[in-house]
Amino acid sequence: MTTDTATGTDPVPATRSSEVAVALTGGTLGAGRRMRNTAASVLMVLAFLLAATPLVVMGVQVFSQGIDAVTSGSWWTAPIPETGRADLADNEALQDLGFGDTSGGDSSASEVVLGMAPAIVGTLLTVLGASVLAIPLGILGAVYLHEYGKKGRLARLIRFMTDVMTGVPSVVMGVFVYTVWVLPRGVDGKSALAASLALACLMLPIVVRSTEEMLKLVPDNLREASAALGTRTWKTTVKVVLPAALAGITSGSLLAVARAAGETAPVVFVIGFVTTTNLGFLGQNTTLSAQIYSQQQNGGALSTELAWGAALTLVGIVLVLTLVARGISRRFQIG
Repeated sequence: MTTDTATGTDPVPATRSSEVAVALTGGTLGAGRRMRNTAASVLMVLAFLLAATPLVVMGVQVFSQGIDAVTSGSWWTAPIPETGRADLADNEALQDLGFGDTSGGDSSASEVVLGMAPAIVGTLLTVLGASVLAIPLGILGAVYLHEYGKKGRLARLIRFMTDVMTGVPSVVMGVFVYTVWVLPRGVDGKSALAASLALACLMLPIVVRSTEEMLKLVPDNLREASAALGTRTWKTTVKVVLPAALAGITSGSLLAVARAAGETAPVVFVIGFVTTTNLGFLGQNTTLSAQIYSQQQNGGALSTELAWGAALTLVGIVLVLTLVARGISRRFQIG
């Protein structure tokens, strides 16, 4: 390659730039490689569509079946109607209440008020209680594992037990809390607090592992710079490391919350199926996931409508939590 003797530069920079551009866009690839690249791209798109199709179908079905109940003015404030129980779920009783064929009855005089306020309040209570129990403890555990324990024996044991808890089926957590909390207390043991304990057991390993991974992404230069100023390790962790990892920690914690909100098996064991609103953690309560299970077990047109509405409400809550997690992650992301 020749250069301009006066300036010592390449006389054809535009040519070199175009060659680099062609190379970067794959213009130098052979016909066979371009064909394989196109085929791989098509297969990836098809795989995405194949995986997304069931999700889209489920979303459309839940929305179409549950939107009528959710948009009723009483859904968010009224108690769960007693007619959703099995003793009034047969066809004749539903017709008398204005469902199905109402030609032989006065539907306006016996209109049923659809409501799911107790389950919505119970879901928020149980998720709040589980978050208060699991998120601070999970963050503290992750801080110990990465900042203090590192590769010590105790840290390795905690990591192993955390991985084991991650793979434990959710129903096992429900049976565990039912055995150690509900059974000794009898009927009084079923409460939002018991459900919070079960959900916290499910959330804890997720928070620990996600937080530890976020702490690993914090550059060691920040820790070293803080230590060079004579700052103690705990203060470096609180003032430097945790703020730098805040976006990832928040996102991981809210994703754990979203998962806990949709759990059914552990909640069914420990919370109950009351149809009136209970604003306390003690005493029987109910959740949206428990009501979906209960109403489907009851059967009948009204119970099915209540189940679809509860499903759509739960999906909406989980979607909102996921969007909040994304927003917070982007808001506090460094760089």
